[in-house]
Amino acid sequence: MKFVIQRVQHANVKVADQIQGAIGKGFLVLIGIGQKDTTEIADKMIKKLLNLRIFEDQDGKTNLSLSDVNGELLFISQFTLYADCRKGNRPSFINAGKPDMANQLYEYIVKQCEGICPVVQKGIFGADMKVELLNDGPFTVILDSEELA
Repeated sequence: MKFVIQRVQHANVKVADQIQGAIGKGFLVLIGIGQKDTTEIADKMIKKLLNLRIFEDQDGKTNLSLSDVNGELLFISQFTLYADCRKGNRPSFINAGKPDMANQLYEYIVKQCEGICPVVQKGIFGADMKVELLNDGPFTVILDSEELA
């Protein structure tokens, strides 16, 4: 499982020119689900995401978590995070999770966070989405479940 986390001042996602989800200060999270991912892996990723201290405190140090700043979440499914570009110029996506399984895990992640974070928005799994954001910093962190302890 891969999360690309962008600290944002605001972000939104549109489907067919209609805003599907929008947030203020918080995290825009692109989520890639791999073939071997499980709810146990998702739980570890969620815990790490929610406890990341990448917001600045009064001294300008990145020492505050999402909850410390009343931050919001916007989740976007993105199977292309599993692109394999080693051969040729056309990426292969064979390592991405199958759509049904990936959608179930994506929805699981959203539901788990809804019980913790006051504002959780999302895109539509598998849809053609347009994402706008104002990256704050810029500050982007990549979490890969294969690299978590």
